[in-house]
Amino acid sequence: MTDDRAPLPFARPLPPAFRRRTVTLDAGDSRPFDPDEWADALILIEDGVLELECLDGERRRFHRGHVIWLDGLPLRCLRNPGAGPAVLVAVSRWRGAVR
Repeated sequence: MTDDRAPLPFARPLPPAFRRRTVTLDAGDSRPFDPDEWADALILIEDGVLELECLDGERRRFHRGHVIWLDGLPLRCLRNPGAGPAVLVAVSRWRGAVR
């Protein structure tokens, strides 16, 4: 049996060419989607629930442990429909890092 509350993989130190950002949405909060904020980032849902709202109004939910990519998606906003905070950890290359 595994522990569902065990630390998730992005908690480890990253190589110098990468950066990590943590974004927290409180219960019921939403924020407009800014494509530049999420460019080139893998996003881990570290805790809670994240709902993505597309420009056409369609919505998709992601939960703790899901890894998502928002780059290039037609999104309107990110929303937390849960009762507790949604914690997102975004890992991307430092701008200007050699590919």
